[in-house]
Amino acid sequence: MCRGSSKRRLRQFTITSVESNYFTMENMKGAVLLCLLGSSLLQANRFSWIGPSKSMDIFDSRDNVCLTDQTSCGCCLMQQQIQRVETFFNQSLNKLETELAKTRNALDNFRASRSAFSVALTNQPGWFCLGPFNDDKVVTYKDEFINLGNGYNVDSGVFTVPRSGVYSIALTVYSGGTIPPNALTVCASLQVNGVVVARPKEQNTQDKEDSATVVLSLHLNAGDQVAVVLPAGCSLCDNKSHYNTFTGFLLYATT
Repeated sequence: MCRGSSKRRLRQFTITSVESNYFTMENMKGAVLLCLLGSSLLQANRFSWIGPSKSMDIFDSRDNVCLTDQTSCGCCLMQQQIQRVETFFNQSLNKLETELAKTRNALDNFRASRSAFSVALTNQPGWFCLGPFNDDKVVTYKDEFINLGNGYNVDSGVFTVPRSGVYSIALTVYSGGTIPPNALTVCASLQVNGVVVARPKEQNTQDKEDSATVVLSLHLNAGDQVAVVLPAGCSLCDNKSHYNTFTGFLLYATT
């Protein structure tokens, strides 16, 4: 009876010793793996995954208090790497936010600077003729296709430049309809601040229609006034077909 009990106790002791040795070896393996991880991080710490940087401090193992405790050295080095990644992420995020703000500002300026107008002399179904007059007269185009930015005034016939930049200006003049051929003369002057920049004109007494077109690219300053003037002795005729048009739009803004 005692002999059987002794054998069982000896067997249990042997199993316990083996298990104890097994767990001791596993713990030693874990400690060795942790130290190897810390050593590899120490070597990797000498280089920056974001590239060379003068602001990056070179790691010195002699000043690292984490190495005094081998159990926590790996965790300490990993924490340092996490902090550096977090710093890099925050810096990158700040740069992205700055660039986004610049892009939004540029987009807002672009939207605010949009300017375009296109108008016709009239939209009447029957013929409407302007002139001839004894004096020069500013042409007021009454039928408005688009007036983005409200730069064109349908009452005065003047386009006031809202922003400095390069503009495309197009003018088409036409006359005919009920005017006799011998009295038919189509002409106009495109003016900027009262200065003539173009004079589209046609006078042909052999037919019943005269027309002319001019397209310009002009650098205009904010506040400049662009208008079409009908010289004395000239006439324009139109109906809902829109033979007479005046168009302008901003190509790009300048400072």
